[in-house]
This record gives sequence, structure tokens and C-alpha cells, in this order.
Amino acid sequence: MEIKLTTAEIRTILQGCQHTLRLVQSSRDYRNIQSSQYFSTTNNVVLNDAFSILGEIVDAIEQVEQFSQQGESSHGTGN
Repeated sequence: MEIKLTTAEIRTILQGCQHTLRLVQSSRDYRNIQSSQYFSTTNNVVLNDAFSILGEIVDAIEQVEQFSQQGESSHGTGN
């Protein structure tokens, strides 16, 4: 089954994920976990990396929307 989401819904969900990651990252418990000598990830990534990646994806979605709107505008004007 395919879930149908609008571009605005996708953007909102991703931005919500960013907000959630910021909340987790700001908690003292998470900072203690991340600073532990036992905390390790395969690629040495931390929550801030995930936050940044989601931001890049949201930016890319917005760029696609802008180019799509510009393309529709130029078709509508006869250009």
C-alpha cells in the first residue's frame, strides 16, 4: 500500500523530525549518552548530522517546488 502525501505534508513531517531531534539533542540525558566513551556509531554520526541532513532534504524539496512553479509560469505565459 502506498501512502499518499502532498509535498507540503512531506516538508512538514521532515521539519517535525528536525524539531524532535533538536529536543532530544538538548536533553541532558542524551548529551550524557553521547559523551560516553561507549557511544559509537558506524560513521561517527550524531543527531546534529541527522538534523543537518533533514534540513538539506527540505531545502532540496523547496528548490524543486520553485523550479516547478517557474516552469508552470513560463508555460502559462507562452514562453
